[in-house]
Amino acid sequence: MPLSHSLAALLVTVIWGLSFVVIKLGVGTTPPLLLAALRFLFAAVPAVFFIPRPKTGWKNVVAYGFFLGVAQFGLLFAAIAFGMPASLASVVMQAQVFFTVLFAALLMNERPGPHQLVGGLVAGLGLVLIAWPRMTGGGAGPFLMTVVASAAWGVANIVSKRAGRVDMLGFIVWSSLVAPLPLLGLSLWIDGPATVVAALTRMDGGTLAAVAYLAYPTTVFAFGVWAYLLSRHSAATVTPFALFVPVAGILGSTLILGEAMHPIEAVGGAVIVLGLAFNVFGQRLIGRRVV
Repeated sequence: MPLSHSLAALLVTVIWGLSFVVIKLGVGTTPPLLLAALRFLFAAVPAVFFIPRPKTGWKNVVAYGFFLGVAQFGLLFAAIAFGMPASLASVVMQAQVFFTVLFAALLMNERPGPHQLVGGLVAGLGLVLIAWPRMTGGGAGPFLMTVVASAAWGVANIVSKRAGRVDMLGFIVWSSLVAPLPLLGLSLWIDGPATVVAALTRMDGGTLAAVAYLAYPTTVFAFGVWAYLLSRHSAATVTPFALFVPVAGILGSTLILGEAMHPIEAVGGAVIVLGLAFNVFGQRLIGRRVV
């Protein structure tokens, strides 16, 4: 993968890592599914009126919008609202790397190289080191919801790959149009109309800033870049970059939310970066040794 693409992937991971902090702050004042609905509403409108629909089937647009918007973020926002620490959520969500590589191998016949397998195993060890001291902090329910959310992200990654080389900005904007109504309906059902109306009428500047961050840099820009990279490189090459997300998430959670960071988490973050580096540069290193 070209260096420019690698740097773009790293920028995306920083944006995503900090988004867990923003979600934690947002669900403190707004029902989680309503916050998710607002995120995708503003990601889609008014951009959908100016950006052409991507040249791919409606099934791809709807499937991506459902698995990314409703399944992944509906579950993630709810899990964080129910007590999942933002730092731990940023770690567990990276199981999407392994779900994506697994789904790509089963459904698209993509086979990861030896260096990617080794890099994934090393990074997976880093995830275990980070998650271990916090495993009981968020409770079993929120933890399992986050794991299912990461699997939904893996499915969304496969859908974006199957969509092919389309206009990824248009793909993200139009697929974002799928999520708001189901998420709003779920919020009305679970939280009740009175709670939803009260939350909308009491929205302050902090809530609007959270929605703006989640809608634009996190959704439109970051997922657009991510889908672009997945359309041009194998899943096993792109998805391991997401293993840097918990590093940014933990640092942001520590500095902004005051969540305690255990020494073992710092070690785990370093191991993740090592695994990521081997995934990116391992083939070159192996090639030089062979020569």
